[in-house]
Amino acid sequence: MDTNEKTVWFTAKRYGWGWGLPCAWQGWVVLAVWLGLLCGAAFLTIPRHPALWIVSLVVLVAALFIVCLIKGETPRWRWGDSDCKPK
Repeated sequence: MDTNEKTVWFTAKRYGWGWGLPCAWQGWVVLAVWLGLLCGAAFLTIPRHPALWIVSLVVLVAALFIVCLIKGETPRWRWGDSDCKPK
């Protein structure tokens, strides 16, 4: 069966712009790996190279943002509409 619906890993927040917690196991894996990489980068870079920590933070946040754009609901400003409820 061919459908036009994409598989969503991150649902949109009910209020505001962006995504909430993951709604699929794949999203939880992405979030866990991201947190692990963030902690590892902090452990390796903060003591000796604080500027490198900031660079790694920007890269990791950008990577998570891109994954959310690709595998999350379409971002738009939401005011608590009923169509934003998780399914």
